[in-house]
Amino acid sequence: MKRLYYQIYEPELAGQPDESQQARLQQGNEVGLLAQSRFPGGVFVGFEHGSDGALAQTACLLDDSSVPAIFEATFQHQGVLVRVDILQRRPASRWRLLEVKSSVDVKEYHLYDVAIQAHVLRGCGLDLSSCCLMHLNRDYVYDGRRYDPAGLFAIRNLTGQIRKLDAEVPKLLRSQRKALALEHPPEIAPGRHCSEPVACEFYACCNAPVPDHHISFLPRLSDKTQAELLGQGITLIHEIPEGFSLTENQIRVWTSVKTGHPWVSDTLARELSRLKYPLYFMDFETLYPAIPRFDGMWPYSHIPFQWSIHRQMSVDSELEHFEFLAEDEEDPRRAFLDSLSEALGKRGLTVVYNAGFESQRLSDLAKWMPEHAGKIARIQARLWDLWPFVKKHVYHPQFQGSFSLKAVLPALVPGYSYEGMEVSHGGEAGLAWDQMVRGNLDLEERRRLKAALLVYCRQDTLAMAKILEVLRTGKLRAPGACGPNPRRDG
Repeated sequence: MKRLYYQIYEPELAGQPDESQQARLQQGNEVGLLAQSRFPGGVFVGFEHGSDGALAQTACLLDDSSVPAIFEATFQHQGVLVRVDILQRRPASRWRLLEVKSSVDVKEYHLYDVAIQAHVLRGCGLDLSSCCLMHLNRDYVYDGRRYDPAGLFAIRNLTGQIRKLDAEVPKLLRSQRKALALEHPPEIAPGRHCSEPVACEFYACCNAPVPDHHISFLPRLSDKTQAELLGQGITLIHEIPEGFSLTENQIRVWTSVKTGHPWVSDTLARELSRLKYPLYFMDFETLYPAIPRFDGMWPYSHIPFQWSIHRQMSVDSELEHFEFLAEDEEDPRRAFLDSLSEALGKRGLTVVYNAGFESQRLSDLAKWMPEHAGKIARIQARLWDLWPFVKKHVYHPQFQGSFSLKAVLPALVPGYSYEGMEVSHGGEAGLAWDQMVRGNLDLEERRRLKAALLVYCRQDTLAMAKILEVLRTGKLRAPGACGPNPRRDG
């Protein structure tokens, strides 16, 4: 309700969409156009959303029996305006309502989208044969030549589920009208609904930035425990009293914040001593478009377009760097794998940060190139994950509750960070690469993006090498006795 209020009365307070959000919108448009291609002869309502022209054109198309489907049909009933993605003409003057989503399944909030549209259309006198959700089919495999809309999309008949919401929709609309009649936005406390199922564009209006060492940074803090602490007026980790029930991991964080020193496990040095050289520090960058790009891919397949490796032959040797970046629109998978395999050689532990990601990308490559499955399996067998190792053995007050490389690197290796980098996380890397190879850019812009991508991926693998060096040398063992311990939750 609060979001609706802001949308109607104070839209200028909305945060501006970032490049990632803009890319998702563009992707949604591409999905919508492909969905329309499944209904040949359909007519698009070209007037601006909500305009009298859109309503009038929709009415004309409804009366024209030669039109098999209407795209973006616009209706208004009792002050509620909707625009239907696809309205398909059915026999006996009936209609099929189809809401198009770029997801690969049906989500609960989709039901309300469809239910409100159905309510308005029925109010306008339309006889609906069915109410459906049209979404991407996760099992569709692109043949690399042309898209098959019938295979690319799945159509789910939600008529029965929508009927169950028939009585709820008028109540929902009444509550929305009641909220819009207020002089000020309704009082709704911030919570998970601010970011789930979608991020609210007015998030900053209700959610002030939390201070350093806020209790929400405690790992796996339950809503109940957080409410209990807030009820006692405790907002910061170091304010939690001795004896308060916490888990073992939460105690580590509490101890580190309370003392101002890093927490380091007693077994860190022993476990690190088991690592055998050479070590290869490896990172992948990918793009995962909703619409598959190359032969054998499915919706949201990851396109591996870049890797970076830092190699260290012995504990005292210098780091050597190797890298790969695809620079055109051609399928990069073969070149990616061939160059990666050559750089890794046949022996040595391969250090990654969140091995599940790299391992899954390698499994995808094995599926696309089964003739290389054995070689890929041997690469996977060499993976060693630094991420859970850090989580198990170290906590630094500057982590601020996060174990991402972006948080861990500057805390453990002063002078190194991702601040000021043009590309500073994986999502930005995927968008930058897509722009570089598909955007209408001049040579200078392409060179700039290429340089930014190489710097970013190189930073990820260098970060792992530097973090491991700090852990191995024991520089984290700060002097000073630990403070009192809270009670471990038994």
